[in-house]
Amino acid sequence: MSEQPRVLILDDDTIVADSLVEFFDAEGCQAIGVYSPAEALRVLEQEKNSPAGPIQVMLCDINLPQMSGIELLRTVTQEHRQTAVVMLTGYGTIESAVEALRIGAVDFLTKPVVDDELRLAMQRALRQHELQRENTTLRSRLESTFGLGNLVGHDHRMQKIYETIRAVAPSRTTVLMSGESGVGKSMVASAIHQASTRSTKPYVELACGSIPETLLESELFGHVKGAFTGAHADKAGKFLAADGGTLFLDEINSASPGMQLKLLRVLQERKFEPVGSNETIEVDVRVILASNQPLEELVASGQFRQDLYYRINVVKIEMPPLRERVGDIPALAAHFLESQSEELGRSFTGFTDEALDALRRYSYPGNVRELSNIIERAAVLSRNLTIGLSDLPSHVVEGETPRGLRIDRDQQSTPGVWTPMSLADALVEPERVIILRALEANDWNRQQTAEILGINRTTLYKKMKSLGIDPSDHAQAG
Repeated sequence: MSEQPRVLILDDDTIVADSLVEFFDAEGCQAIGVYSPAEALRVLEQEKNSPAGPIQVMLCDINLPQMSGIELLRTVTQEHRQTAVVMLTGYGTIESAVEALRIGAVDFLTKPVVDDELRLAMQRALRQHELQRENTTLRSRLESTFGLGNLVGHDHRMQKIYETIRAVAPSRTTVLMSGESGVGKSMVASAIHQASTRSTKPYVELACGSIPETLLESELFGHVKGAFTGAHADKAGKFLAADGGTLFLDEINSASPGMQLKLLRVLQERKFEPVGSNETIEVDVRVILASNQPLEELVASGQFRQDLYYRINVVKIEMPPLRERVGDIPALAAHFLESQSEELGRSFTGFTDEALDALRRYSYPGNVRELSNIIERAAVLSRNLTIGLSDLPSHVVEGETPRGLRIDRDQQSTPGVWTPMSLADALVEPERVIILRALEANDWNRQQTAEILGINRTTLYKKMKSLGIDPSDHAQAG
């Protein structure tokens, strides 16, 4: 960015414009004078991506030919947010000043303007520009951290999820996600928000299963002072906090029947009452929900309301467990290691082949979240810049699920439900599913499948034979 503040001056009176250019040049600024809205927009667009950065401040007359200053202000605040605008007029009225400030002007000055007023307005405008610049940088970082670019994976199911995110993001449609704990449902919800027109509005998350039933209603809808014991002051709930933006409700399967009914109403009517209040509040919130148990089964057993299920099951995203997308593990591991490089200030170079093989073999009961934790631990403890086998936890190296975390295949989507079994027995079905789906994704091309799975073709043949995967079945089906 230029060391000298750059100011664009627009006035159809050439004498006024030129005199203001002379004033700001004398004040140590780089001043550019223009005489029409079209020329001002051209300069703003031209300088938007210049090495010096966007124009910091624009002084704009409110009475202009072709386009009014108010119309131009609207355009600038939408398309050139980092440029702070000060409005000038020879016919100042309270109404026009209020309108200009409401749209986004930093200041409103009446001609003839004295020098001190111009200096003060310039100081305020430069502060506003700096805040806008910082906000733009922050939004860019948030997009990098939580946006679609942070979702890693080449698995064909992940590619379909990316397509769904892009398709559904512009709308207010309710999205329902399913999948085991740790598969990345929160990241997908963040990506939908960041890709939407609501990205500058609040994004609020709540894990319903972590809140006691007695407090969940207050967390969602808020309460008024005295509504219950301990309610010492009014409190706004998550729905109001997310007004205009997105609310992500995780573990929705844990909500009680009574809470499900309240959720159904707010999703249908976009209105609710805080606990202890008769006041109805209307909100504009995009709701994304997630469950770590199959809601269809809960509906069939009477544990989840059928009408709420149909209301939230508009667009459904099913998140695959990490053990079924082994081909994505190297890319995910590299992504997490790069994040640790930035966090720790160390330039990690990657993984040894042995370490990558161990990461591929492990079954990840904690899914992507567990892989992230494994890489963080390795990066923190490693004395080398290349992560090796010795940097990984012993249970990962040995390919064993820690005791007490062996998955019951019939209840794998239910957290905390495990049953003892040998490692070989536990891994047979996941391995069979992984190989089958990889074969299907590559149209049963065994060379490509072996490369994606990180094994040679001979090993793939042996595994197919031992797991009862017969290529002829595919040929007959075709």
